Amino acid sequence: MSGISIPESVAALPPLRETIRRHGLQARKGLGQHFLLDLNLTRRIARAAGDIASGTVIEIGPGPGGLTRALLIEGAARVIAVERDRRCIDALVPLVESARGRLQVVEGDALKLDTASLGAPPRRIVANLPYNLSVPLLVGWLEHAEPPQSMTLMFQKEVADRITAGPGSPAYGRLAVLANWRCRTRRLFEVPADAFTPRPKVTSAVVELLPFAAPPHPCDLKELETVVAAAFGQRRKMLRRALAGLGGNTETLLAAAGIDPTSRAETVSIAQFAALARAWAKRD
Repeated sequence: MSGISIPESVAALPPLRETIRRHGLQARKGLGQHFLLDLNLTRRIARAAGDIASGTVIEIGPGPGGLTRALLIEGAARVIAVERDRRCIDALVPLVESARGRLQVVEGDALKLDTASLGAPPRRIVANLPYNLSVPLLVGWLEHAEPPQSMTLMFQKEVADRITAGPGSPAYGRLAVLANWRCRTRRLFEVPADAFTPRPKVTSAVVELLPFAAPPHPCDLKELETVVAAAFGQRRKMLRRALAGLGGNTETLLAAAGIDPTSRAETVSIAQFAALARAWAKRD
């Protein structure tokens, strides 16, 4: 056994469908589970994560281990898989054994877990995220003082569009501003619904997020979130009215940020929102 490589030992495991059958892993709607079993697709996602031969790959919601297998086959130095479903944790035991120290499964709720405490840097998050938790998870990572080196994540296509949208796009909103203030974002490729078990009602897409060492448009994150929430809370209104809930003279605030008061939120750039956050921070 010692002469067999990790890719070979992983490939020798039973097929994922057999693992699902043996452990009774019927996907649970409450956990947002849709399992990706196509090794060609999971290996494509693993390769999209870049150089994973050092540091730690953090995977959220591995399920029966489809993407986990691909990460190991593609040479991940160490994978820490965070799973809350005890059935899946039991099903992953043979994979942990085959990985020979390169895979650790952590039982827990990813929403409550500090990813910056997992493994050695550089840390990369690579995951087929549960649909119902994808946005809260992403926002939590974006807000973290120590974000991972990279994130390669699968979302519903509609959410991927919202993350990567630019000003003027119908999908441009609070999530796009936060994501693109903190990261370079890029939609990599789509994954059809029939690639999953069970089949979801939507197409998915893989997104790459590369956090900046420092945001190119500096401002306080909480203040940015406050002004962006106000602006998009009434996105059909001109900013001079949409921002009224912030208090004070909105015309003066917008002038300080160099923004036309008749503009609407969907036309305002990241740089302008950052300037607005700085102006609001200096308000009397």
